[in-house]
Amino acid sequence: MKNKSVLFITHGAVIAGIYVALTLIGAPLASGVWQLRISEMLTILPVLTSAAIPGLTVGCILSNLIMGASVIDVVFGSLAMLIGAVFTYLLRKIALEKKHMGFIASIPPILANTIIIPIVLYFTINTEFSIYFMMLTVAVGEIAACGVLGTLLLGILKKYRHRLGINV
Repeated sequence: MKNKSVLFITHGAVIAGIYVALTLIGAPLASGVWQLRISEMLTILPVLTSAAIPGLTVGCILSNLIMGASVIDVVFGSLAMLIGAVFTYLLRKIALEKKHMGFIASIPPILANTIIIPIVLYFTINTEFSIYFMMLTVAVGEIAACGVLGTLLLGILKKYRHRLGINV
């Protein structure tokens, strides 16, 4: 029983660390009205392990703090991540069992971020853009990162999940 707890914490910590590293590597593109956060491809990981839920949430909190985001962005951006991760986890059976359905698991983080992040941006940055325009720009970045890159990542990880110690 203790080994499962250690493995869960370790998986979560590694996911958080990778999320932070990918966010910082792509920092110029990772925030603002026009954003493409490459680390968002990891939002597909709750399909493979529930440890990804706290891992992604902590990774998002740390990334936003390191990048100097406002308190509102740290709180609500991380909440969007948590919501997306939980619902992705709930869709894991569809994403794993049905061929070519990995994309379905990327929909919750895409929707959560498309709805929440533009509202946060509207109230935290001085911009002339409307919330609807920012929803469009955030959605495009999320579809690219979560939908395209995340689905590709899931396809690769599904093949090797047993070698990685991920037993769904």
